[in-house]
Amino acid sequence: MAAWVLHVDMDQFIAAVEVLRRPELAGVPVIVGGRGDPTERAVVSTASYEARAFGIGSGMPLKIAARKAPPEAVFLPVDHAAYEQASADVMQTLREIPGVVLEVIGWDECFLGIDVDDPESVARAAQAAVLEATGLHCSVGVGDNKIRAKIATEFGKPRGVFRLTAENWFDVMGEKSTRDLWGVGPKVHKRLASHGIDTVRQLADADEQELIAEFGPRMGVWYHGLGSGLGPATVDDTPWVARSHSRETTYQQNLTTPDQVADAVVELASQAFEDCRAEGRPVIRVHLKVRYAPFETKTFGRKLAAPTTEREDVVSAALALAAALDAQREVRLLGVRAEMSMPAEGDPAERTPVRGRL
Repeated sequence: MAAWVLHVDMDQFIAAVEVLRRPELAGVPVIVGGRGDPTERAVVSTASYEARAFGIGSGMPLKIAARKAPPEAVFLPVDHAAYEQASADVMQTLREIPGVVLEVIGWDECFLGIDVDDPESVARAAQAAVLEATGLHCSVGVGDNKIRAKIATEFGKPRGVFRLTAENWFDVMGEKSTRDLWGVGPKVHKRLASHGIDTVRQLADADEQELIAEFGPRMGVWYHGLGSGLGPATVDDTPWVARSHSRETTYQQNLTTPDQVADAVVELASQAFEDCRAEGRPVIRVHLKVRYAPFETKTFGRKLAAPTTEREDVVSAALALAAALDAQREVRLLGVRAEMSMPAEGDPAERTPVRGRL
């Protein structure tokens, strides 16, 4: 038998959960975001495949989505509790498949580690089990490591199975843009392009020392290997432990004075602190996110003098960051993230694996 990695990704997860609760929405463009009011400031959390056909996607302001959407489109509010329950049901179903190791990487995706000769049969069994237990569909990527399994899923969508291994990597990926690689965002893509590296094959053939000079000794080697689809192959079922908690608000009317900003920062920092305190771990760093009107976003952070379990320390750090904001500019969004110390490495029950993304 051979070791395989399966990447299971739920199809249009949030929209699918909503359609499951409202069967009359099947086949209708569904956009989920904010409080479901496209006249308010909020962004799209997810769009059904029918809505995506009109150019609507995650992260798009609801007002823009409303302009693109056809008259029959339906806007719905975000229901975190419903999605968390659906996610728990999916993961429990997959966890019960004989012979698999499950690593959760998001509420709508996970890796499965298996030792079989026919990984596609396990993939199809997983799809059938999830559909029977939850009524939801998923796509499965089959790979010889996590990178290839993750990327393979995109070729299987929707409701399909696709295998991507060292054997067919360059046939499938060689001429594709580096932007199609897991972990290569627009900024990294642009930096690679500045070196004449536009395709996956060009990245694989690039001078590793040139990449190290651009990205540093760790990430330069990582990106070079990514061009060949190299990556970790071990699926780790260690329970996930949160690194931080954040609270964020988009304001329906811009904040126009330093006092308004300070009051909002105090509220957000207090909420983030309470989330951390519930976990019993001290806060070590505080981050502040601001979005100025009309749509420029900046993020700041500072390490605390010492780990703290006091609300005042977290609030004070957030206010110190807020003091550096441009008081002449109106603010449409604020967010505070409190980063916690991680559990002791000596406790295997709480050891946190390194994830592929934050």
